Amino acid sequence: MKNMKATNKNINLYILVFITFLAASCKKDFMDVNPPDKISSELVWKDPALAQAFVNDIYNGLGNGGFSEQMLASVSDEAMFTHPTRGIDLINNATINPSTLGWVDDTWAYKQMYNRIRACNTTVERIVGGDNALSSQSLKDQLLGEAYFLRAYFYQQLLRYYGAVPIITKTYALTDDFKIKRNTYEECVNFIIKDCDEANKLLTGKTLDKGRTTALAALALKSRVLIYAASDLHDRAKLNAKITGIAAQKLDFLSYASGNQADRYKLAQTAAKAVVDLGTGYKLNLSAPATLADGQLNYKSIAMGGASKAPGVDATAASELIFARYFIIQSNIKHAQQNGPNGYHNWAGNTPIGLLVDDYEMINGTKFSWNDPLQKANPYINRDPRFYATVLYDGAGWKPRDKASGNVDPASQIQTGVYDLMDNTTRIDFKGLDTRASSIENWNGSWTGYYYHKFIDPDPTIVDASMSQNVPWPFFRYTEAVFNYIEASIELGELSNATNWLNKIRFRAGMPAVTATDQAGLREVYRHERRIEMAYEEQRYHDTRRWLIAGETLGRKVTYIKVTGKFKPGKTMSAPYHYDPTVYDYTYSPVVENAQENRSWDNKLYFRPFSRDEVNKNNLLEQNPGY
Repeated sequence: MKNMKATNKNINLYILVFITFLAASCKKDFMDVNPPDKISSELVWKDPALAQAFVNDIYNGLGNGGFSEQMLASVSDEAMFTHPTRGIDLINNATINPSTLGWVDDTWAYKQMYNRIRACNTTVERIVGGDNALSSQSLKDQLLGEAYFLRAYFYQQLLRYYGAVPIITKTYALTDDFKIKRNTYEECVNFIIKDCDEANKLLTGKTLDKGRTTALAALALKSRVLIYAASDLHDRAKLNAKITGIAAQKLDFLSYASGNQADRYKLAQTAAKAVVDLGTGYKLNLSAPATLADGQLNYKSIAMGGASKAPGVDATAASELIFARYFIIQSNIKHAQQNGPNGYHNWAGNTPIGLLVDDYEMINGTKFSWNDPLQKANPYINRDPRFYATVLYDGAGWKPRDKASGNVDPASQIQTGVYDLMDNTTRIDFKGLDTRASSIENWNGSWTGYYYHKFIDPDPTIVDASMSQNVPWPFFRYTEAVFNYIEASIELGELSNATNWLNKIRFRAGMPAVTATDQAGLREVYRHERRIEMAYEEQRYHDTRRWLIAGETLGRKVTYIKVTGKFKPGKTMSAPYHYDPTVYDYTYSPVVENAQENRSWDNKLYFRPFSRDEVNKNNLLEQNPGY
């Protein structure tokens, strides 16, 4: 992929640039000394359209959401990045440091976040300070509400990767002193919550264009921040027990110095319930499990966010989205190409690993086990319906292949194994079209034997390698708030509330009711359910860290699947190959593979390091422990 594909550039919506162009093109006075490619800040805050365009540009700090080529899934026990030379391997091998940060995405990079925060601060200063000529109070409230939400979101990004950071609420001049200390963790949480509350107040009752923030989005952000804040990672006693030797002053950057965890869970529960009461969600009113087929379709419909035209996908599942990034006019977004099977001329970016696949329960709610001979012989039969909408596995039906590749797969099935095949009278080992020995772009083949499915539009008319898709990225969806409510309820001992909502989520997916009745059992069920339901949604990396279980989860070695197909006695098949259990005996062998990534965990990874450059620029910025 890396040397054989054209580089795609994300096309961002720069309304401000467009307006600037129009303004410059209309200039009549050639002696005008204002730069023709700039608009002065004074003009921006005199014109409603320019002010809105300024705030519009702040949204670009959200990037593509989770649709970056490299996903957080690949620094968790969900996936492995097929092309690890981008720095993900350094994180997974626990070798990052202030000089070698590994992969850093712009949506949580220290410098980029503060650049966006500065734009938010500019907006707040201009509107709250009255340094503007905007006449519409409604517009001012909207812009201010958007700025508060976006500032809270960007600080939340910094907080959940780095711990506490300096809180900056003003725009700095070149002559100002840029050296500033980190605030405490508690101060950062309180600041973000205050911004969320302000955004909620200002945006309540307003209907904004799709893709802009809303009052409910501000409450959803508040819910996330508070459930994180209540978690074990930020409880001083539990953090100290897990990571010894942290200096007392640095503990203030990472955890609460006072108060108790139960009170923090109560705040998180209240915040989550506010979202649950105001939102709608999708099909969380079932009193019994959906069928396997309906459960799969329900989950796929949620992943599509109402954007797919594939047969059976329910557009009303868009009700699940609280705040999302849409790409309807951004034709260069090719998330499906970045992650689809190489046999379809795609790049197999973030491929599921066996650790994730093996965690999908059987349809009856029991755990899958390779020690069960029947399950080992047919590992992809009768699994949690969400599995079939998340993972492409050997033999799974998929889209028609590119006709330019020839009639090599009339069955349109994923091929990740090695199979017996007849070449005239000779039996050969045929390497599947979606393997690293494929005749089609083998360098892009999956190492793990699986492919990503969840956010790829199943519409058979969309050719992933050459066409864009309009699937939205869910920054916040209703079910996350439900999970937050469940988690807080479990930790507070309110187990009936937690069980009720866990069953609603499972019934929608076609899974049976939970059987655990005690707190420890429900906690285990909940964490499993959140892992499965929120797979590939940038949750797992953070969840395992905030629960202080990353060493037992993220630090595990990667597991692959090796698939072979041998002719049954008296049976043969000639090209083209297709999956057929009446002809083949298939063998599925899970293996641990360290050649690409030899994963390990170091407790310093609970927080990312500040770069050496940032520390050198601001010697008051104290480094995180372990670096």
